[in-house]
Amino acid sequence: MNSKIKDQATDKLFEAILTLETVDECYAFFEDVCTIHEIKSLAQRLEVAKMLQDKKTYTEIQEVTHASTATISRVNRSLSYGSDGYKIILERIPPERR
Repeated sequence: MNSKIKDQATDKLFEAILTLETVDECYAFFEDVCTIHEIKSLAQRLEVAKMLQDKKTYTEIQEVTHASTATISRVNRSLSYGSDGYKIILERIPPERR
């Protein structure tokens, strides 16, 4: 866990997110909290992580996601040296939803 972001306010934010029960509730909350660009960036990074985990090349990932090589590299670094957040999420997404 990154102690640089951990504080009481961030704990409350994450606890609030954990109360959301449906995709529609997530859309409502994140549309209020984030810009469309921020939401799309998060979604793109998750797709990049999935493709990296599936051993796709940077070129294949760029063609599908339109992510920059910097974004792909950043996600790859998180997969290799991060806090395993991507790994946790990707393992929990049912195969039919991937």
